Amino acid sequence: MSSSHYVLPQIDPIAISLGPLDIRWYGLMYLVGFAFAFWMANRVCDKSNGVWTREQASDLLFAGFMGVILGGRIGYVLFYQFPTFIDNPMYLFRIWEGGMSFHGGVLGVVTAIIIYAKRHQRSILSVGDFIVPLLPVGLGAGRIGNFINSELWGRVTDSPFGVVFYNAGPLPRHPSQLYEFALEGVALFIILLLFIRKPKPAGSVAGLFLLGYGTFRFIIEFAREPDAQLGLLTFNMSMGQILSLPMIIIGTILMVYAYKNNPVSAVNETSKKVKGKK
Repeated sequence: MSSSHYVLPQIDPIAISLGPLDIRWYGLMYLVGFAFAFWMANRVCDKSNGVWTREQASDLLFAGFMGVILGGRIGYVLFYQFPTFIDNPMYLFRIWEGGMSFHGGVLGVVTAIIIYAKRHQRSILSVGDFIVPLLPVGLGAGRIGNFINSELWGRVTDSPFGVVFYNAGPLPRHPSQLYEFALEGVALFIILLLFIRKPKPAGSVAGLFLLGYGTFRFIIEFAREPDAQLGLLTFNMSMGQILSLPMIIIGTILMVYAYKNNPVSAVNETSKKVKGKK
């Protein structure tokens, strides 16, 4: 081990204690992500000329929050701990032991979008376009929580960027959590923000999110340590890469469909009309 490698100290998993209430770092990062999502959603609503209201956005974000929690937990158990679940189905409810899957969370959010769109008679694609730009900051915050908790670290490396994690042995490893923060969080947020500056076909924003996240995650998985209970699977791919491939394919198809059919989303259409009045 080179002395130049940063050694991550063991940090107390509890960030804040308020009497009997302990707020852990990962939970705090979730709060940061959802707080930002509410703030950004309100800004979009205020500029939508009545197409979206703050109350509607609040309802949608609450549904999305439930989708993330339920889908993330169910996805983790089914994708990464299925044998454990078969042996003990009650493991699904042992959330205090940790375990969330982003890909499961995506499926949960998609389900929430479909239910919300049907209930409020909105276009599923337009609802998806509204919510996906709100996600990357939360994703990035979650990866910072992973880094602080010294979990989901990367593979052993000689790179000067390597970090020694106290619970991963003496060898430096890729800080894959920070790679994910930079790409899935910061870079993806900037890409989406630039993309939505002008009106876009309905579904193209959601498609770009799926394509962008799937691509970034697939690449980063080469530096991330495979799950111990699974290892590398088909074609030496990790479970994260296998689950990212459908995102890349669906995202590409969705963008092609959006531009081919060219339906402008309601929010973008409103934005265009407002600009025309100036």
